[in-house]
Amino acid sequence: MSPVELRFSIPVQAAPEVVWAAATDWARQGEWMLGTEVHPVGAADGPGGQLVAVTGFGGVGFVDRMEIVEWRPPQSCRVRHFGELVVGDGGFDVVRCGNAASTFVWWERLTPPTGAALVWPLVRPAFTWGMRRSLAAFARFCREYDRRTT
Repeated sequence: MSPVELRFSIPVQAAPEVVWAAATDWARQGEWMLGTEVHPVGAADGPGGQLVAVTGFGGVGFVDRMEIVEWRPPQSCRVRHFGELVVGDGGFDVVRCGNAASTFVWWERLTPPTGAALVWPLVRPAFTWGMRRSLAAFARFCREYDRRTT
């Protein structure tokens, strides 16, 4: 199966610096990303930093290991997924739309594991629903984000 490319975006009523701070508050990502907990491995605030995300429901899930390969605050973060199940590139961009408005763009280019071509057409609608729900929650999270809690 060829790589799967996914791209989602959402307008956010917050300055790019606030959106960046909220997006890179890895330990709080579970507050807006459906079914996911992210754990930084040491300092995860620049190239070479590593993250471990655990995603799942009802005791079924997977581990996603990532290395930060690009870090351009408050505009762009790119990661390389190098786990057993999730392999490829991903990241996010924060696009300034004024002093207090941004567009948050989440993207992934993943190489599915063997056999995934059979289940991806069935899983994709649920994945898309989950990402749209998560990004709507992220937009709310950004509006309420308080830097003093980081």
